Amino acid sequence: MAEYNVASLSKLIEQFERLPGIGHKSAARLAYHMLSMPEGEAEKFSNSIIEARRNIRRCSVCCNMTDKEICSICSDETRDKSLIFVVEDFRDVMAFEKAETFNASYHVLNGVISPINSVTPDMLTIKQLLSRLDGGTVKEVVMATNATVEGEATAMYISKLIKPLGIKVSRLAYGIPVGGNLIYADEITLARAVRGRSEI
Repeated sequence: MAEYNVASLSKLIEQFERLPGIGHKSAARLAYHMLSMPEGEAEKFSNSIIEARRNIRRCSVCCNMTDKEICSICSDETRDKSLIFVVEDFRDVMAFEKAETFNASYHVLNGVISPINSVTPDMLTIKQLLSRLDGGTVKEVVMATNATVEGEATAMYISKLIKPLGIKVSRLAYGIPVGGNLIYADEITLARAVRGRSEI
């Protein structure tokens, strides 16, 4: 199309295409929308991306995303520090928090063990998790990884490391379908999965 001969527009469309789940048509639609925005709004949008990229980091305790040294969940004194939910990424934390029925702490692995994708245990935050279990405060670790082959393998790998420490390790009950992701589960399903968790 003739409009794609505009170099700056083509570059903008290409950048949107690099986002997950965005095809060429969607990228073009987003690019046109950006061009139709008032300049001030477009600047605000681009600045918010730069600001988020510069300021967001991993919590030094649970490895969740935060713009502080310690995230708001870890710094919340009302949280149950004896119970840790181990999840794959920050979106899983958001799913549990949205359910508003849990008062536990979390640990974000930043992925799952996946030999086919060259993801090894040392690439996850397993060492940080184990270091949190030293003080005697934690009584139970809930493996809340997704019900996928990689999620199950990761849960079993970590549980074998934790069990010798004398800490209870449990797995979510699955009303969540095998192969399903926690971020797509509704609040009731998550609540049932937590209540029905079993020791592994």
